[in-house]
Amino acid sequence: MAEEKFTFQAEVSKLLDIVAHSLYSEKEIFLRELISNASDACERRRFLALTQADLAPEGEYVVRLSVDKKAKTLTLEDNGIGMDHDDLVANLGTIARSGTQAFVDKLSSDENGDLSAIGQFGVGFYSSFMVADKVEVLTRKAGEDKGWLWSSDGKGEFTIVAAERETPGASVILTLSKEAKEYLEKERIAHIVKTHSDHIGVSVVFAEDAVDEPLNTASALWTRPKKEITDEQYRDFYQHVGHVFDAPWVTLHNQIEGKLSYTSLLFIPSMPPFDLFEAERKSRLKLYVNRVFITDNCEALLPPYLRFVRGIVDSADLTLNISREMLQNDPRMAKIRTGLVKRVLSELKKKRDNESAEFGTFWDSFGAVLKEGIYEDTAQREALLDLALFNSTEMAEKTSLASYVERMKEGQEAIYYMTGEDIDHLARSPQLEGFKDRGIEVLLLTDPVDDFWVPAVGAFAEKPFKSASKSGTDLDKVKSTETKNEEKAEDKIPPADMEGLISAFKEALAEDVKDVQVSERLTDSPVCLVSDEGDMDMRLERMLKQHGRLPGDGAPTRILEINPGHGLIRQLAEKAKDKDGNSDALATAAHLLLDQARIVEGDTIPDPAGFASRLSAIMEKGLL
Repeated sequence: MAEEKFTFQAEVSKLLDIVAHSLYSEKEIFLRELISNASDACERRRFLALTQADLAPEGEYVVRLSVDKKAKTLTLEDNGIGMDHDDLVANLGTIARSGTQAFVDKLSSDENGDLSAIGQFGVGFYSSFMVADKVEVLTRKAGEDKGWLWSSDGKGEFTIVAAERETPGASVILTLSKEAKEYLEKERIAHIVKTHSDHIGVSVVFAEDAVDEPLNTASALWTRPKKEITDEQYRDFYQHVGHVFDAPWVTLHNQIEGKLSYTSLLFIPSMPPFDLFEAERKSRLKLYVNRVFITDNCEALLPPYLRFVRGIVDSADLTLNISREMLQNDPRMAKIRTGLVKRVLSELKKKRDNESAEFGTFWDSFGAVLKEGIYEDTAQREALLDLALFNSTEMAEKTSLASYVERMKEGQEAIYYMTGEDIDHLARSPQLEGFKDRGIEVLLLTDPVDDFWVPAVGAFAEKPFKSASKSGTDLDKVKSTETKNEEKAEDKIPPADMEGLISAFKEALAEDVKDVQVSERLTDSPVCLVSDEGDMDMRLERMLKQHGRLPGDGAPTRILEINPGHGLIRQLAEKAKDKDGNSDALATAAHLLLDQARIVEGDTIPDPAGFASRLSAIMEKGLL
C-alpha cells in the first residue's frame, strides 16, 4: 500500500506550533504522557482479553524504554491494544474532546504557558514535539495481522503507510532534537519515571544489552497499606487516573470488607476539571475487578452530581466478564455506589464543620454541581441541603439554610429567595426593597439548577421556600426597620384613589402584562415586574424562552406592580381621576414604566423604537 499523506486538523496544527516553540521549562512531561498512554493501551488489551483469550500477549504487560545514542532516538514500546489505520487518523490527527480548543486558545495567549495540563485534554501525545524533530509510531492492533507506521515532523502533515510489526502493540520512536539529548541518558529517564510514573500498574523497564531493568514499582497503589503511601504518591496517582494536574483537596482510601468487599481510592479535586459542565455528566471513576481494569467511566459507581470525584474502585466480588448493561443493573454495584456516596458526603460534612474557609472555596467551584443532587437524589437530599451554601442580602459570607432559619425575623413564615444571573444585579432588584426595609434576609440564587431544585424541595425545616419575585407576598407581619420608610408608608395613596390609575394601566397594557397591581414590596422604585404565584419564576421563563422551549400560548405572564408611595405614581393617580382628558398621557406613562421595569429586569424591550419615541415625546413636554 502506498504512503498516504494527511493534513492535521487546524486545532492540532495550532497546538503543535505552540508545543514546538514553547518556552515551558519542564519538557520532561512528554515521557509521563507517553507512559500514561501506553499504560492505558495495556489495560484496554487486558480487558478485551478477558472475553477473547487469543488477544492476550505472551508474558506480562510491559512498557519498554530504549535509546539509540548514535541515531539519537528514544523509543517507548508497549504490548497494549495497538491501533489500526483509522485509529491513527482519528487519534493522532484530530482533536475530538470538547474543551480542548479553549486549552489551545489559552496557550496561544501566553508563550510561557503551562503545558503540564496537556494530558487532561486527551492530547498528551503531542507533547513529544517539545523534544523531538520527528515522531514515528509503529503499531499493530490486537487481533489484526497488518501493521502501520505513522510519521510526522509536527509541521502540519503526517503520513501513514503499511508496515511490518511482529506483535500487537505500539512503538513510539522519537528522533530527539539537539536540545533534548539529555533524554538519551538512562539515569535521566529513570529519574523521570520514578518521579512521574512510579504508580503505574504496568511494569516500566529500560532495555539495555538485552536486559530489562525495572524503573517503577509496578503495583496497584490502592492495594498498599495507607501508611506506606506518601502524599506525593497519592498526588501522582490522582493526576494519572484523573488526567488532571492540580493536587487533590481530599484523599479517601478505604477498604470495605464483608459480604461485598471492595477497595476505593477517591479524590476530591482542589480545582474544577475542564469537563465539569459537559452535557453527558459522566462519572470518571475507573472500575477494576481483582486489579483487572474494566472501564474508565463507570457511571454506575457515582451519581452525576459527584462527577468531579476521581479515582478507582476495585472489587474481587464482581465478575470479570461484567458488561456495561450488567453494571447498571447489578445490585452489588448499587451497594458500592451507596457506600461511596455516603463516604464522600460524610467527608464533605467534616470539612464544612472543621475547615469552613476551605469548604467555602470548594463550594464556589463545585456547589452548582452538588445542587443537581438536591433535585435528583431524594435519598441524599437532606444531606445535600445541609451542605449547601448560599449568597444572601444580609450576609457578607455565604450562609447555610440552617443558619438562615435561625436568623429569621419574628413573624417571618417562609425562606425567601430570588433567582437571577448575577449577584450584584439581584441585590439591586426593586423586588427586594420591601424585604430590605423589614430586614428580611433573601437568598440570592444564580445557578441555573436553582430554578429546579427549589420547587422540588418545597421546604426546609418546615419553612416553605417562597420566591421574592412572585406576587402574593405578604410582608406586613414583619415590622419595618426603617423609620424613613414608615414615613413613606404614610404618603401612600389610599387603595380607593389608585383604582383609576390601575384601570388605565390595565387598559393600556392589556396585551403586555397579565395584571397590574398595587405593590406592598416597593419602597423606592415606581414599578417592578413579578410573576404570578402559580407561574414559573421569571429567570426560568427567560431561560426557556432563549432556548425556544417556553410552553404555553404566548399570553403575557408578568404582573406589573406599582408603588402607591412613589411621587410619580401619586401624580399619575391624580391625572387618572380625569381619565378621559389624560388617557393618552396615562397610556404613554404605562408603556414607559413597563419598559423601565423590563430594562431593570434585564429583559429585552420588544419595541425599542416605540420606547424611544415615547421617551422623546415626554421629555419634550417636560422641557417645554
